[in-house]
Amino acid sequence: MKSRFQVVMKTVLAAAAVTLFAGATGETVIHADNVKNETYDRVMKTDRMNWGVKGDTKLMGLMNIKSGKLEGFDVDMAKEVTKRINPDAKVEYTQITSGTRVPMLLNGNIDAIIATMSVTPDRQKVVDFSDPYFDAGQSIMVKSSSKYHNVKELNTPKARVLAVQGSTSIDEIKDFAPKAKVVGLQDYATALTALKAGQGDALTTDNGILYGMAAGSKNIEVRGGNFTNEPYGVAMQKKNPKLVKAVNKAIKDIKSDGTYAKMVQKWFGSVKGMDWKELTK
Repeated sequence: MKSRFQVVMKTVLAAAAVTLFAGATGETVIHADNVKNETYDRVMKTDRMNWGVKGDTKLMGLMNIKSGKLEGFDVDMAKEVTKRINPDAKVEYTQITSGTRVPMLLNGNIDAIIATMSVTPDRQKVVDFSDPYFDAGQSIMVKSSSKYHNVKELNTPKARVLAVQGSTSIDEIKDFAPKAKVVGLQDYATALTALKAGQGDALTTDNGILYGMAAGSKNIEVRGGNFTNEPYGVAMQKKNPKLVKAVNKAIKDIKSDGTYAKMVQKWFGSVKGMDWKELTK
């Protein structure tokens, strides 16, 4: 999900520094690349590309406890994009959260982010994005026995809505249901547990994430359709136009050669309530 940042740009000595305030992450001074195309050149020289991906988001990026590997649509996209940028490059994955992904990118811990991250004007002040690679939209998930059927019905002081810190779910739900009490939690696993335990009336985030959490469950479901449009993009450090161009070309090629449709069907083809063919258009 996207995040509404309060961003203050500062100059520290001769290096470009960014002070980022994002949810629970606190104040962190982080330094972007100082040399143009530094990340791109490093990927091509070292034959390695390190991606920040989610580890708690079923269908998109989830740690498989049995295999010890990260898996999901974003994980597969990272692999395919890397292969098209540098066929010799080894793909590496670093598990991140909504709150830590941008600081880790700007600190140089990862080369790019592909982690259910929506393209927003506020974020574009801090990072550069690729063209959208996935169309998502914010929705709500509730218990099957819930009296709430859409976001409008949550607009009451009696409603308690759960969301994840570091994402714009909190800001968006306040716009659509300003009377509801919104509670920001650490991650999606914690939020889902809280919903099942009755500590909230609804959980809100992107529909793709919610469908992943609801998959296979008879007690929770996604309702009301999308109330926002949240296209996901690959995030990269600024000053890397070669990398942005290469990622955009890779995404275009993945979609045009049929690889994208196969990945969408693989991860979303059997998800109840999702039209995977619509995602490929």
